[in-house]
Amino acid sequence: MNTQNSNQQAANSNATSANSGKAIVLVHGGFVDGSGWAGVYNLLKKQGHNVLVVQNPTKSLAEDVATTEAGTHPQVSSLVYITAFAPDRGESVASLIANPPPGAPVPPILPPKDGYLFLDRTQFATAFAADVDADTASFMADSQVPWGVAALTGAVTAPAWRTKPSYYLVATEDKMIPPPAQRAMAGRAQARVTEVPGSHAIYVSKPAQVAEVIQRAAGAVN
Repeated sequence: MNTQNSNQQAANSNATSANSGKAIVLVHGGFVDGSGWAGVYNLLKKQGHNVLVVQNPTKSLAEDVATTEAGTHPQVSSLVYITAFAPDRGESVASLIANPPPGAPVPPILPPKDGYLFLDRTQFATAFAADVDADTASFMADSQVPWGVAALTGAVTAPAWRTKPSYYLVATEDKMIPPPAQRAMAGRAQARVTEVPGSHAIYVSKPAQVAEVIQRAAGAVN
């Protein structure tokens, strides 16, 4: 099972029931690191799952795939996209965001610097973490992980959702990836969709709802 946060967050993760000898792997997206999964991690651990948190380099798509071993790995049984990009073959995050629909919020991405991108710290909370408590959102803004332009522009060659059962959590108040785009990507992946009111950082603000979707994909919840 894959869990993806933002890039697309291009890379994914995998998850299955610990009782079957498999693991749940949580993978973060752009501008953040794995610490944001703490609430989800703790809930899944309490349910007896073996949970791993990957720290993606977020420098290039190739490096992220090498770190996560990619969702197409034979041991990956299902994928979970948490308000994430799900590119098809030949697509990149850059191509998916190139033509936003009229009226869609524009993420406050600053011009590249030395090959990396950051979000405007003054707009981070509103765009990325509107439903996260103010102190945590401020910390997330100030502790941003630089997102490599190469991770943004790298094209997918083997989309895992074409061969693996997929689940998708749509954050209906996301201002980083428009909810209509999330629904479209989930639809073409034939993913089982759950919609929850929340920001792009819903994995931080509503860990219980996120953990429930992951457990469902792992076969632990009907």
